[in-house]
This record gives sequence, structure tokens and C-alpha cells, in this order.
Amino acid sequence: MSDNTNPGNFANRPKEEVSSIAQKGGQASTQGGFASMDPDKQKEIASMGGKASSGSFEPGSEKAKEAGSKGGSVS
Repeated sequence: MSDNTNPGNFANRPKEEVSSIAQKGGQASTQGGFASMDPDKQKEIASMGGKASSGSFEPGSEKAKEAGSKGGSVS
């Protein structure tokens, strides 16, 4: 086992559970999300240009600036 206690880390899960997940072959466990929405609803949301997102940061906040400056760099 790993020192990482994150339950999302497969190394921290029982082998039987990991095997069960792997047998699904990458198929999503839920049928939700943007891709499953009605096409008209997708267009409505897409036309908002990201304004529909709740976002993770307040615009102009120091955390937002810090995250933006990292761009796509690996942490």
C-alpha cells in the first residue's frame, strides 16, 4: 500500500474492488454529464461561454491569479 491515504488512489483500494472497476472497461458508472444532455440544452450552456460554471475562484482573487500563472505546468 501507498503512504497516500486518498481513497481515489487505486493503490489504497482492495484488489477485488480495483478488479471489479477494471472489468467495466472504462465505462462510466453514471449516465450524466454534458455529453448526455439534450442538444438544445448543450447549445444553451455553450452559448454562455463559461458563465454557467460556478467556478473555483472569485474573479481577480490572488488564488485565481496564482492558478492562472501556473497554466498547464505539472505540479
